[in-house]
Amino acid sequence: MKYLPVNEQLFTINRKNFVSRLKSNSIAIFHANDEYPRNGDQSFIFKQNPDFFYLTGIDQEQSILVLYPDCPNQQYKEVLFLRQTNEHIAIWEGHKYTKDEARKASGIQNIYWLHEYDGILHTIINYADNIYINTNENDRYTHTVPYRDLRFLETLRQKYPLHHYERSAPILRDLRVVKSEIEIALTQKACDITRDAFIRVLKFVQPGVTEYEIEAEITHEFLRQRATGNAYNPIIASGKNAIVLHYIDNNQVCNDGDVILFDWAAEYANYNADMSRSIPVNGRFTKRQRQVYDAVLRVLRASTQMLVAGTVWNDYHEEVGKLMTGELIDLGLLKKHEVDKQDPKAPLYKKYFMHGTSHHLGLDVHDYASRYKPFEVGNILTCEPGIYIPEEGLGIRLENDILITKDGNRDLMAAIPVEADEIEEIMNSK
Repeated sequence: MKYLPVNEQLFTINRKNFVSRLKSNSIAIFHANDEYPRNGDQSFIFKQNPDFFYLTGIDQEQSILVLYPDCPNQQYKEVLFLRQTNEHIAIWEGHKYTKDEARKASGIQNIYWLHEYDGILHTIINYADNIYINTNENDRYTHTVPYRDLRFLETLRQKYPLHHYERSAPILRDLRVVKSEIEIALTQKACDITRDAFIRVLKFVQPGVTEYEIEAEITHEFLRQRATGNAYNPIIASGKNAIVLHYIDNNQVCNDGDVILFDWAAEYANYNADMSRSIPVNGRFTKRQRQVYDAVLRVLRASTQMLVAGTVWNDYHEEVGKLMTGELIDLGLLKKHEVDKQDPKAPLYKKYFMHGTSHHLGLDVHDYASRYKPFEVGNILTCEPGIYIPEEGLGIRLENDILITKDGNRDLMAAIPVEADEIEEIMNSK
């Protein structure tokens, strides 16, 4: 891993919180992510299962966690299984965790090699009444690939058909959404790295530069500061490309007079930032570009104030829609008399602002959380309004990451320039 070691207390506390919510005499089993084939003899770069990392801090493939707090054998109440290295693996793949290193990273004392897993599991699982299995229940995910946890569930059901099976996901949905101080610090680190990359880009962009050259500058800064890399595929959308919400081709020339919409951020220690900015290619917004930019910024500021404990997801987005409607009327994009007669189920502002304003952020960029639970202290949410005008070839989106505290909220991206005047000043100081 490129990132510095994470305090193992994070994972020890996470496991303690998780097992406290298990039914009596239950065993819970978690797997590392699959390694996915990239072509004939290569795999994609490994990315750890976020739930597994949340409970272990182990960033390695072919790993298994077993939690059985009521196990009659003290030795197996908390067990981590790792792939045992050998000379061949060391030469071809490099270093793997030793048992001592894994203990230090995870706080788990009982560590065994993977080949011991089947035997140990069989000696204890028959004493448990319930088996908790973890599956991907993020409501943004559509299941198409039979990933490791699902395959494992089928195998278990065949071997142990009379056990009662339970879901780990609902427990993790409640736990992961409330961030600890260590998690907040890791997210802040990702935001700080993102800030430095943005400043670097502001000083680099000029007419004639290509989107992919900008991407290279971002990647350079991320890796230079120990980031794992991009939190998601970076969006560098100049001119009319900004109308495509998830534009990732990043292969066009940035022309004088256009605006570039950025949506990119760093991942650090598996925790993600998520930033959007819009900048003028030549360092100066036109009058119209500035009008649209300032409208989006006003919505960002007002929406951020609503991100407090107790806010309800749907109510929040409805209020943001009202703010955006007013701005679109002022910009001449909507007519008030048409808005007054609109279908509430199909508000007119959606023509120019078609996506949601916020999502939870954490180990997943769109973090695992309930849409129906009021926001809580410890939540980190994005705030990302935008206006997209196809007929003008203009798209503006601004996005910051907001931590909800007991005293209101804290903008984790407060140090990243967002005022148009400051962006222009930096771009013209090179």
